Amino acid sequence: MNKAAAYAATADNRQQIIEQHTGLVKRIAHHMMARLPASVQVDDLIQSGMIGLLEAARNFDNSKGASFETFAGIRIRGAMLDEIRRGDWAPRSVHKNHRRVLDAIRQVENETGRDARDQEVASKLDITLEEYHHILHDVSSGRMVGIEDLGVSEDALMPEQMNQRQDEPLRDIEQAAFQSALVKTIASLPEREALVLSLYYDDELNLKEIGEVLSVSESRVSQIHSQAMLRLKSRMQNWVE
Repeated sequence: MNKAAAYAATADNRQQIIEQHTGLVKRIAHHMMARLPASVQVDDLIQSGMIGLLEAARNFDNSKGASFETFAGIRIRGAMLDEIRRGDWAPRSVHKNHRRVLDAIRQVENETGRDARDQEVASKLDITLEEYHHILHDVSSGRMVGIEDLGVSEDALMPEQMNQRQDEPLRDIEQAAFQSALVKTIASLPEREALVLSLYYDDELNLKEIGEVLSVSESRVSQIHSQAMLRLKSRMQNWVE
């Protein structure tokens, strides 16, 4: 087979892969929309996700051990997050409150040696419990607070980028260590918070569906998710700062 024919065959294969996984892009986009304000358009996420899918089709290396769907899912989410961050809609107050809550959770847990309770965090912030829950809602809808923000690097799964680096073994070790620390830290969360993360990220339920499982409102699930992620981020400060 000459180069032109080989290239055409490869291009056809990529196009077939993209067509087969368009539904994955749409599923991830609608899943993300559950935590985003109405100003974010699902079509914009899908468009960015398709770019991520195209990159995945170009760069996938099946010798790395991951399935294409797993690899593509990471690239699709990464492309969507890049689009979201480019148009950061969160006012400065949301970013400020995000840092304040992180510090408060960290202080309470350092002082008590156990999980910080909502009321304790609110007291540390010198605000009412209702005001604290309102902050959690703003943090959840005002910016992306999720597993994706904890510093997991898709670069470790990108063959072209890995080949450009001399410290590939070290990066592999660091990635494995990060994943191990993340799993252990999630396991250390309060049971309900860990369950919400599992249902959201592993089972891909949306907030309404999780609320039905837990018999709580969708807004309460959003609060639990936000607090879980903030607690997780505070406990993994050595990795994310």
